[in-house]
Parts: sequence; structure tokens; C-alpha cells
Amino acid sequence: MILHLLTSLLLLGATTADSPDARSIQILNESGRRVDISWIHPQTEELVLQSTPDVLAGASFSLNSFVTHSFLVRELPGKKSGECEGSEGECRVDYFSVNENHDQVILIKEGIEVEHTDSKSIAVKSANTLLNECKSQADRSLKKNNKPENAVEILDTLTSCVQKGVAAEIERANEEIAFQAGVRKNMAAQLENYTCADETLNTTVAKRTETWRGKKVSVMIDRPASKIHTIEDFLTEDECKAVEMAAEPLLHDATVADGSGGSHKSDSRKAKQAGIHVNWSKEEEGDLIARLSRRVYDYVNHVLPFDIMEDGQEDLMSIQYFGRGPEDDKPDRYMPHCDGDCNGMLFKPGNRMATIVMYCEIPTVGGATRFRNSNVHIKPKKHAATFFSYIDPETMKMDDGFTEHSGCPVVEGEKKIVTQWVRLGVDSENPWNSFNTLGIKYSDAANQ
Repeated sequence: MILHLLTSLLLLGATTADSPDARSIQILNESGRRVDISWIHPQTEELVLQSTPDVLAGASFSLNSFVTHSFLVRELPGKKSGECEGSEGECRVDYFSVNENHDQVILIKEGIEVEHTDSKSIAVKSANTLLNECKSQADRSLKKNNKPENAVEILDTLTSCVQKGVAAEIERANEEIAFQAGVRKNMAAQLENYTCADETLNTTVAKRTETWRGKKVSVMIDRPASKIHTIEDFLTEDECKAVEMAAEPLLHDATVADGSGGSHKSDSRKAKQAGIHVNWSKEEEGDLIARLSRRVYDYVNHVLPFDIMEDGQEDLMSIQYFGRGPEDDKPDRYMPHCDGDCNGMLFKPGNRMATIVMYCEIPTVGGATRFRNSNVHIKPKKHAATFFSYIDPETMKMDDGFTEHSGCPVVEGEKKIVTQWVRLGVDSENPWNSFNTLGIKYSDAANQ
């Protein structure tokens, strides 16, 4: 029995951070009495104490749990009286269950009555409060001007009240979102080196899995403007060798895009790279590079509704990182960056909007891909691929930082990847290199 409960507790603690059903609960004891909190085992209904050992009056208690888990709140006897304050000295109890909403707060009120609030219930309460205040204003106007011809004026009063109230709520919400985003990004930046150095950190648990052409797809993030997938067995060893052979005579120091429309070498990206031209005329002959590239565009069109064609796109890029041991103070890596715009602004014509990274060789130490603002960590797996897009097809607005990513330092071994940056708005007459990174055609910029 004890072993069973210990196993349950270990499972609860070990998996909470990785589960999409995990929720953090804040408990506030406003009852004026000491209480303890116990988890109710879903199969045996045994009680497993969570508080250590009690929650004092006026104190708070944090709890990590899962959706549908239930808990018992129990009053404890007074230390002096040795009694509870229920009828005939009975210790009062109440219950709560974790729901699907976020920001859940459990208020233990006087009489050991539980009040459960969360993001949705708070929003509904706020909306009802606002509506009641506006209705009161309208009622007062109606009593003063109870004439049919004043109905439009009263309706305008109600509408104006609601609009002002909603605008104020939206402003407060936007301020809070901006603050929380800043905190999240600062924390992610501070944790970057620690997470890259932790070789025990495994690939983030997927939100869901699906299949594409018989290949396992793990969906890590699925937001309108930010999608991150991994696809197992995306390319073959023969395809990797074909790319590597084509790249060998062309390898050079990697460059990064700058803010003025060009590119340059940078200490933020240490690697070798080579652009591989795809000979589409040999696709029907079974050319390995053309076959791989076609698969890339097929997957992009599977996820995004743009019907992307190969015409005018960038070449495949072979990128190679080399490990030189743990003492190397300038290892091959790629510092946090965005492949396209990640400022939440409107898409710029001809620019990148999706990426596929394919792994041909993986290092023995290091080399993970980390999306720090989404807390997604991907350990490279040979012949797998990581896909991410950074555009909302409905609004045409770009991602707001969730697909910012880095290539962790390669410490030992070699990391060889094939990358395809996918652009929108290019074709054979308007190829990718006719646009600068500002979304302006070079020919147009020259005339400005």
C-alpha cells in the first residue's frame, strides 16, 4: 500500500512539468483556521497529504497537479482547544478538482468553504460586473427620461459605457501581457546556457503526435503564427551523402542577415555552410537532392495553406558544426535568432516564413536546438527533421518571438544539417535574391 502511494507521488512530481494537462494551483487560506490539503487517489480514494503538514490561517500554498485531479481540504483542531469549529466539534471539510483553465486559485473561506477561481471565471465575473454597472447607468437614464423618443439616447449611454469599460480592460490586459512576455523572455535568456549545457535534458514532450506519410510527427507548439514540429525518418542516408558531396567543395564560413538588407559574418554563428542548387530537371530521374527538396515543400504545404512552389526559393543549405572538446571557449554554435521577422508585425513580401532543419550527423555532446521563448528543447536525432513556421496565414502577421531559436554549442563530434528556408511571394521572375531582408526588391530600392 505504502509503495503504491509512493509510486503515485513520484509519478506526480516527475511528470508534471512535461504534461499538457499539468496545472499550477495557488491555495489561499482565508478561513481563520489551520487546514491540511490531501490528494484523493482516483482509483483507491486514499488520501495523500500534500501540505507539510498544514496551511496556517492567512498563509498560501502552491501545488502542481493535473486536470481532473481532486483534493480534500480539512479543518484541523485548534492547538489550544484541541477542537474544530464544526457542529459538535466536527472538523469541516470541502473539496475541489483541477479544471482545464489556467491561473487557478483556491480560496478557503470562513467555514472551510472552497471558492475556485481561474482565468475564465475571473473574466466572466469582470464582464458581469462591467455589464451590471452599465445597466445601472442605463436604468438611471431611463428613470429620468422615461419617454420613447429617448430610447436611442439611453441605448447610446449603455453602449458608450460598455465600450469605455472594455477598452480599459483591454489596456490593462495588454499591459499585463507585455510585462509577462518581458519576464518570460528575460528568464529564457538567463537559462539559455544552463539548458544547453545539460546533457540529461531530453527532447520536450510533444503536445500531440500524428503521422504524415507513415512518419511520426510530434507537435510541440501549435499557435496560429508559431508552429514547431519534429518528423522522424524525414530523410535517408543516401540523401544525406548526396548533399554532403555537393557541399564539400563549396563550404565557407557561415553568415547571418543584417538589418539593412544584406548579410555578414558574425561571432553569433560559428559554422561552415554551402548552398546546394537543386537540379529540378533531374527530379523525374530520381535525383536524390531533388527528391529530398520536393519532400520539404510537400510537408510545408501539408501544414500551411500557401501552395508553395520551388520556383524562386533559396537553395538547400548544408551547415556543419564541429566539436573541439569541452575546453574550447569559442565552440561552433548559433546564438538565439529568428529565421524571419519575429516581431508580430505584418509579413514582408518575399521573406522567409518557415524553416525545415534536417539532421544528417549528430554530435556525441551538445548540438541541441532550443526554442527558448517556447521552452521547447530538441535533441538532434539522425535522419529526423524539425519544422517551424512563423506566420499566421489568416492575419499574415509574423510570430512574436516563440520561434526564436538557437543551436547549442557542439562540444564533441560533428553536427551536419540540411536546412531549407521557405519564402512566400517568390517565383521564377521574382526569386528570393531579388528581395532584401526588408521585403523590398533591390531594383525598387535603387529607385528610391
